[in-house]
Amino acid sequence: QLADYEAYISGLESRKEKKYQELLSCCKKLSDGRKKNAVVLQSSLKTALQELNFLSVELEIQVISNEEAITGDGYDDVDFLISLNPGEPMKSISKVASGGELSRIMLALKSVMADKEEISTLIFDEIDAGISGKTAWKVSEKMAVLGKEHQLICITHLPQIAAMADSHFMIEKRAKEGRSVTEIFELKEEKSIEEIARLLSGTTVTEAVINNARELKELAAKTKQNLN
Repeated sequence: QLADYEAYISGLESRKEKKYQELLSCCKKLSDGRKKNAVVLQSSLKTALQELNFLSVELEIQVISNEEAITGDGYDDVDFLISLNPGEPMKSISKVASGGELSRIMLALKSVMADKEEISTLIFDEIDAGISGKTAWKVSEKMAVLGKEHQLICITHLPQIAAMADSHFMIEKRAKEGRSVTEIFELKEEKSIEEIARLLSGTTVTEAVINNARELKELAAKTKQNLN
């Protein structure tokens, strides 16, 4: 190597260039796949978002390639651009979506990718932030669809979402022997209805509210049955 050092270095440079071209070829295949499927994903995701009551949503998935910035994930930078209101320009999701909107966007994405998702348990914490009424019911329906293939754990204060669950657990903080303790316990059928009624009415639970909660549970059960 030392006797013919120039040729040795030249050989290394040639091998390096060959490997680099192979790397670029792999990156291009990956990038082409991303760009092709980004169009499919953005169409499916837009539909899923409309089903979650984002009625005027505009969405674009940008795949920007840069051969000077290769990582273990290829040379693409992927950005999700979205507009949630008519007349608003599309911006990166991180710049325009509130916490509740981000939760719904993630729920929509998970529902679209459900058949390819390898994670068996999904946790949604306060997915009901900033929503109510019709939107809350749309979210609960989407979670019911996702729950067919995955175990969902959802922390919620909305009766529409709670009613759709197969099992209910109450999380309660209380003072015990001079300390604050948090306890969790399963709610059986009637207790479950009582807690949904409490979510509906606040503090005073009347017979009418109980009947409303029971009706909400029955409606949720019919919705889940129609999904099968």
